[in-house]
Amino acid sequence: QEEKKQLTLKVEELERKLETTSAQNIEFLQVIAKREESIHQCQLRLEEKSRECSSLARQLEMAIDDAKKQVEQTRERAISRERAAQSKLLDLETQLSRTKTELNQLRRSKEDAQRRYESRLQDLKDRLEQSESTNRSMQNYVQFLKSSYDNVF
Repeated sequence: QEEKKQLTLKVEELERKLETTSAQNIEFLQVIAKREESIHQCQLRLEEKSRECSSLARQLEMAIDDAKKQVEQTRERAISRERAAQSKLLDLETQLSRTKTELNQLRRSKEDAQRRYESRLQDLKDRLEQSESTNRSMQNYVQFLKSSYDNVF
């Protein structure tokens, strides 16, 4: 009976470990969901920046067209307007350059996040598989103990 009591305690301990492992699995799934949401938010920001970049490119094209029309109207007005347009063009190109840089950074960030997510996901899968293997081993051991006790008694 002392052995039975000890084995019962071991079984209870294994059941507690199983519950802990299940809770950890739930936590891991929540972490994965949060990361997926984060990736989704990054993708939305990337799309927004892409639209902004397209808008800036259109603005740049419109500014260039305006500058060309002004140059054609009169030579004197063209010189002053050309300077203003070139200044605006420079600002827009700077903005476009910054936006492209930021877009590239967001892409790299997204790719890095994706790699980290995939790595973490693989790690979680491996850990889950290991946990399931351990659970199976424990269940087999408990089954062995039950059959052994059934055979003894």
